[in-house]
Amino acid sequence: MATFSYVARTRTGTQKRGTIDADNRDAAMMRLNQMGLVADKLVETKGALGVAKRVNLNRKVKGTELLVFTRQLSTIVSAGLPLMQGLDILAEQCEDANFAAVVNAVGQEVESGETFSDALRKFPRAFPDLYVSMVRAGEAGGDLDGVLLQLADYLEASEELRRRIKSAMTYPVVAFSMIIIIATGLIMFVVPQFAEIFGSFGKKLPLPTQILINVSNFLRQWWSWFVILGVGIGTYAGVKLYAKTAVGRYNLDALRLRMPVFGDLLRKVAVSRFTRTLSTLIRSGVAILQAMEIVERTAGNEVYARAIRAAGESVRNGETLAEPLARSQVFPAMVTRMIGVGEKTGALENMLMKIADFYDSEVKATVDALTSLIEPILIGMMGVVVGGIVIALFMPILQLSSLVQQ
Repeated sequence: MATFSYVARTRTGTQKRGTIDADNRDAAMMRLNQMGLVADKLVETKGALGVAKRVNLNRKVKGTELLVFTRQLSTIVSAGLPLMQGLDILAEQCEDANFAAVVNAVGQEVESGETFSDALRKFPRAFPDLYVSMVRAGEAGGDLDGVLLQLADYLEASEELRRRIKSAMTYPVVAFSMIIIIATGLIMFVVPQFAEIFGSFGKKLPLPTQILINVSNFLRQWWSWFVILGVGIGTYAGVKLYAKTAVGRYNLDALRLRMPVFGDLLRKVAVSRFTRTLSTLIRSGVAILQAMEIVERTAGNEVYARAIRAAGESVRNGETLAEPLARSQVFPAMVTRMIGVGEKTGALENMLMKIADFYDSEVKATVDALTSLIEPILIGMMGVVVGGIVIALFMPILQLSSLVQQ
């Protein structure tokens, strides 16, 4: 026995939606005819989980896909179209086949009687806790289109922040990779030519030159790359396993925050994410304690997650939000004082949004400064690496007269 979801019309033209159980599609069509319905759409469904198995909906949805979906759905709902019709339209428009299947599955769950938020909760890889909680608050308050608009604005700001961070990280990674490739090329193909010349001297070479030749000889052995690859994979696996432990995750995140240059950027990003997420949740009607739990899970850094968790427990015990955040010493004094003012004046969500906007501008300024600062640093690093290799190679030549005399 299979379950079919249908959209059908009565003899008077009234549209009806629902589900029907039948052995096959023909039997389902016959039952609809017996009920006096003419089917416009008849789709076999086994619920969201069954659909997920067929189309691999466990894959995470891109942020841009979710942003476009949310903004379009907000427009559709605010225009007065039914939610189910909006989901059908957006499922047809999705370029990502997996996300289109997710939207279809959500629509089927809503057709079967689930609320929109409960249907979204069945797809956590596509719709995070923050998204589901805000939609639930919008449903409860009868302002789903307004909440969807807030979600779209939040997702857009988050995507912009992510793009800035990515642009700040891409250049140094590419440039550093080029330095490694150039240095490896010099060591493997240029150094051996000089080594043959130095070998004809029959004398002891300077230590830097000898080390460079030894490294070149090592890299030219086929098994050396397996050693390097094994050490690299082992180190990566060890760090990943360590990061899965609570202590390891905390220590690694704390180390990232202490990194020169990048640490300051990561702190500003964490504060911006915390304040914007909390403001968006409170503004949409989510209770402060539930909002703190969601913000903790989306903090992106264990140091800040622990501080937020402790603050949530303090709020549960009757304290204000600003006091435990100030005690954690991970949030700047300006942030905690502005939050305290927002709590006293009853405008916490507005104050949090102002803080988020300020730190977004700080992140942009830091990224711009970082980009201009990294370029000379990397050029200097390349000069040191290449210059060091050249000096090591020419040291014996500079000492040629003394080596010949010996």
